[in-house]
Amino acid sequence: MRRAVMMGALLLWTAGCGEEAPQVPFAPPRAGGATTVDNRTSLAFAQPAANLRPEYDRLHRDGDAAFEAIFVPAPSRVNPGLGPTYNNVSCNGCHLRNGRGMPVMGPTAQRTQLLVRVSLPEGVPEHPYGAVPVPGLGLQVRDQAVYGAMPPAALTLSWVESTGQYADGTPYSLRSPRVNIAPSDGSALPANMLMSLRLPPPVFGLGLLEALPLETLRALEDPDDRDGDGISGRMNEVWDAALHTLVPGRFGWKANSPHLLQQSAEAYFNDMGISSPLFPEPDGTHELTPELLEAAVFYSQSLGVPARTALEDPVVQRGEKLFRSLGCESCHRETLETGASAYEELAFQSIHPYTDMLLHDMGPELADGRPDGAATGTEWRTPALWGLGLTHTVLPYSGFLHDGRARTIEEAVLWHGGEALAARDGFRALSSDDRAALMKFLGSL
Repeated sequence: MRRAVMMGALLLWTAGCGEEAPQVPFAPPRAGGATTVDNRTSLAFAQPAANLRPEYDRLHRDGDAAFEAIFVPAPSRVNPGLGPTYNNVSCNGCHLRNGRGMPVMGPTAQRTQLLVRVSLPEGVPEHPYGAVPVPGLGLQVRDQAVYGAMPPAALTLSWVESTGQYADGTPYSLRSPRVNIAPSDGSALPANMLMSLRLPPPVFGLGLLEALPLETLRALEDPDDRDGDGISGRMNEVWDAALHTLVPGRFGWKANSPHLLQQSAEAYFNDMGISSPLFPEPDGTHELTPELLEAAVFYSQSLGVPARTALEDPVVQRGEKLFRSLGCESCHRETLETGASAYEELAFQSIHPYTDMLLHDMGPELADGRPDGAATGTEWRTPALWGLGLTHTVLPYSGFLHDGRARTIEEAVLWHGGEALAARDGFRALSSDDRAALMKFLGSL
């Protein structure tokens, strides 16, 4: 006698005496837990979380509209506040289809997507960003201006190619960026000015990363490398503009934003010149309404994470084993658990982002030499790898790494240094078949 038992979507059979029970179907891990969406098209990063409750549909749609809204100079009845200087005119202008940006800047059709952060080295504790603005440029170079205004500087980007080869003799080529900043008034740049390039990262799955408990991330820290594995990640300490105190950082290439509210408000202010309740005008007024800011924040919190593909492909499985054996998972942690959240969709989810959210020394080749909060000039936060294989499906020619220098995932691996040097050298020593297997695994994410 058999009895059918329904458990979720799986039909399990219990066998009678002397009968062999059929094997339970393979249940693949869901990258974003219950938020995961089964979409690997060019719109994979633009889907609402699969478990989003109906009562939040309207707020998510409002956030989508806010993300795509094109701002114009005041006065205007619709989306006023742009400028007078800026880098781009909308959130979507940099995060096209919610993916990575393209490494472009200057008067191109895409406007500036590769941002230039600048500062002077004499940091002062009372400054909310821990950095001193550059006279005439501030903390970010805005190279566009509304009609009748002049941008403070013009930006031009060029690339320098270098070559190398794998252990088997296969050659490769890498490129590194060179940026020229030409102040509009013809003045000279400060000789001690610090500069850092920042490529817009993808924006899906951020609500889950925000819901990771602080104690989970603290437990992953090992600043003194007590276990001797060569990995010494740590959290950044950054200024919280709402609480007016230093707190752990989570978001941005150097984990220089504490939460999505501040990261969104900073983007409106730095990239578009739009003031908000978190970053108001000197007289306390602001151009962005609290409702629009809330919708934009919720949009980034409530986007779904695309499901992995080809999990049962033997080549992908071999690549995953290589990923672990090379030590990549020491920083790109596969599995984390979210904690409590204001939104039950994000709470207590088992997720697979491939990040530890910590700062790591990535070596001199990737160093920008510019501190950001407690992050040094060689440290970068481990980026999440979920959705990595869809990067060029969502936006061809978008870049990898913090400054977009890597044109492919393979190039991104080859740029790793510092704490990741052993993993990088291990990758260079692999056979061509093993390198291909590792790339296929990363492409399946």
